[in-house]
Amino acid sequence: MTTTTDLLARRTRALGSGAPLFYEQPLHIVRGDGVYLYDADGRRYVDMYNNVPCVGHANPRVVEAMARQQATLNVHSRYLHETVVTFCERLAALHGRQIDSVIVSCSGTEANEVALRMARFATGKRGLICTDATYHGNSELVGSLTRLGQQPSSNPSVRAIPFPEKFRPTVAGLSEDELCEAYLEKLAATIADLQASGEGVAAIIVCSILANEGLPDIPAGFMARAASMVREAGGLVIADEVQAGYVRTGQWWGYDVTGFIPDIVVTGKPMGNGLPLAATAASQALVETFRANTRYFNTSASSPLQAAVGLAVLDEIEDRGLAGNVATVGAALKASLTHRKGASNVIGDVRGHGLFLGVEMVKPEDNAPDLDLAKRVINRLKDKCFLTSNAGVFANVVKIRPPLMFSSEDAAAFLIAWDETIAELAV
Repeated sequence: MTTTTDLLARRTRALGSGAPLFYEQPLHIVRGDGVYLYDADGRRYVDMYNNVPCVGHANPRVVEAMARQQATLNVHSRYLHETVVTFCERLAALHGRQIDSVIVSCSGTEANEVALRMARFATGKRGLICTDATYHGNSELVGSLTRLGQQPSSNPSVRAIPFPEKFRPTVAGLSEDELCEAYLEKLAATIADLQASGEGVAAIIVCSILANEGLPDIPAGFMARAASMVREAGGLVIADEVQAGYVRTGQWWGYDVTGFIPDIVVTGKPMGNGLPLAATAASQALVETFRANTRYFNTSASSPLQAAVGLAVLDEIEDRGLAGNVATVGAALKASLTHRKGASNVIGDVRGHGLFLGVEMVKPEDNAPDLDLAKRVINRLKDKCFLTSNAGVFANVVKIRPPLMFSSEDAAAFLIAWDETIAELAV
């Protein structure tokens, strides 16, 4: 039997050193079922991180749809196929009246690239605005938006604004309304800078719940007013829903929770429950402008296989009432963790929406971010068979993001492991 050590050595040779792995002692996972993962020794873990298998690992409906379609037909998109059309119609209908059409791709990076280019073609401008701690993908254009608070952009068309938050605001001592105004002033200055540079404003792109920024509590009204300011400057609003969408927050879209209306919506990972599937959704006019200016084609996208699996995921979410489960279980779990914040001086903040929560670990003497403790927490939780990770601008936020059918019983078991972990480490 291959040992974990042997497999790790083989992996380094085959993939090259530097390919990331979770945890100090990497896990050798061989099977999944619902919210559970199993390692090579048969040990069961509760998956509280993966948003890819949103309707559960090895979901029977998804597996059946995948196998049936692959056994019947799978071709590229240059043939008519009713399932492809039906899937795109259903996806568009989940948004507001401003969304009519869909461009299908295979990854969030591709879908965000399409969205950014779409905005540039539609506006005739090149300037792009993002937050200073974001991540939207890995291509040259999309990657130029990554974490600009830590490194300057090499792209002269890109500008970053401080991400809006209440826990560590840019200016201390302000009321929520005043804080909102302070962040909006930063946006106004950024818009003015792009206009003065000649780049103009093509779009602002944000994760609707600022997931990579650490799920901050956003000052009330910021998102809607920011969207209005960008539109007044001639730009479009892009909502990156790769992490926030597909009822992750208890509602279909993160933008419903944070209160704004996007012009373009990007979705990804959860759409295919493991099959590569992503989409850029917008008005028919925006989509057709993009198509008229490009020869965009993706061999593996808009395929019957993607459509069959995509429809199976939508059916699972709707037929099993998973939005309600996310809202109920997520609210209870957040309340329980918030209660524990009051009893522990190493928990600085608890925030998030639905079944996407973050617990910020801090140093008790000054509330400074404690990356080391966050890492020790996620590794200790792993030893107790609960899989989480760390994220946020300081990487000190314990990231909790289980599959959508995560139950109250799973949450209760996790809280026992959480309490043991904090008692063991916070000394």
